[in-house]
Amino acid sequence: MIEQVRALFERDGKPVPGIGETLLSAYESGLKRPGPEYLHYLCSVYRVEPVALGYDGPCICGHGHRMPGVVRGGQQETEPDSPPDSRELWIKPLSDPSTDGGEEDENVLRRTLLQIIAGSAAVPMSAPVLGAADNIRKRMDETLVSTTVSPAMLDHWEEAATSFGRQYMNTPPMRQLCDVLLEFSTVRQAMERHQPIDLQERLCALAARLSGLAGIIMIDLGDQRMSRSFFRTSRMAADETGDRALRAWVTAREALVPLFLGDPREALNLAKKSRDLAGQTPCAAKAMAPVVEARALSMLANSGGKKDVVDQAKRALSRARAAFAQMTPAQQEDTVFGYTERQLYFHQGDALTRLGQTIEADLILEQALEKYEGDLLDQTLIRFDQAQCRLLEGDGDEALRMGMEAVRRVGEGFRTDIILRRAIELAMAIQTRCGDIPGLRTFQDVLASPAPSTSSSTAEADA
Repeated sequence: MIEQVRALFERDGKPVPGIGETLLSAYESGLKRPGPEYLHYLCSVYRVEPVALGYDGPCICGHGHRMPGVVRGGQQETEPDSPPDSRELWIKPLSDPSTDGGEEDENVLRRTLLQIIAGSAAVPMSAPVLGAADNIRKRMDETLVSTTVSPAMLDHWEEAATSFGRQYMNTPPMRQLCDVLLEFSTVRQAMERHQPIDLQERLCALAARLSGLAGIIMIDLGDQRMSRSFFRTSRMAADETGDRALRAWVTAREALVPLFLGDPREALNLAKKSRDLAGQTPCAAKAMAPVVEARALSMLANSGGKKDVVDQAKRALSRARAAFAQMTPAQQEDTVFGYTERQLYFHQGDALTRLGQTIEADLILEQALEKYEGDLLDQTLIRFDQAQCRLLEGDGDEALRMGMEAVRRVGEGFRTDIILRRAIELAMAIQTRCGDIPGLRTFQDVLASPAPSTSSSTAEADA
């Protein structure tokens, strides 16, 4: 079986695939799902449609693979004059959608992922995608409260989660959401089976990280309700581990939801809760929580809070720098599940900008920008902060120029809700302080228009 798959790859001029007995066994047992390309070649060798192997079709090649004796009404059948094929297939009858274990929801995400890979225009957060995301999350909730997987397979899933964290800044949100949720669904299926307690805890920790990452992506996409739901699932999974650092990380990340959506008091409460959970444990949340606290305080000060709020915010930033120095090098290099130096600089600069400390903020934001390489999302938000500094100093024209330049650099897949919110916030601030200066109406029209085409987005992202 494996040799035939390899031969087909070779025939098509593709590199030798990494498929082996372990991976094929994982496909047969349902612990892993073949990607679209592997599924195509498996169907070619077996000469069956995807449904005969237990997956919904059609195959990505768009052609049929059927042989006599395969798949009618979800069951294997044999033509009267054709003997059945002797090869064993891992065949499952078609199931009722309500009891399909989430396969249809995964297919929705796969179809969306294929559209993105094919270079379609910006794929929106449609009702089917939202429904699939929520169904997958709900099934994880059910699994957590109701569950063997090999350590090697668990190692693979943990490596995949770490990889998602590394890719976060440079992968369009919709594309990464599909990848994360498909892996999340695979972990949930593994948790349905009984397993040793040590593996169960590792799976729960993995579920907490993947669900938390999905919540972060939902922030970028502007869906507050879905983001909160994923963070709730993440908390449930983290609570099963007893890992204080993980529970603190989930809470600190969840605090970003109200922070980005204009509720600094709730963000402040969650940040303090995260700080309490972290305690004296050197971890990402111990540095991240006081930064979120400072950013929330800066928003309160900016909206007319007490003068001592500025001092409280600066003390929180000082605690964050001290906690960051205690983190391990691995934690300081992880953008999502850890906390990096460039993020620390960026978030300090953001807080100082809102506090009106433009000279200090300018210096820190410039240092932050120098430390970023290709992380388009944060770079864009840093540029908006720099534009705000120019505006606070009275230079509305330069603030407008910098804001327009920041938006111009953003490709189609990255013009997310969070970026548009910040751009609109900048435009409104310019209008309030400087009136309808030349170019402002054009900037507002750009923000109201569809994102640039795919053909230009790559070049702009590389710029």
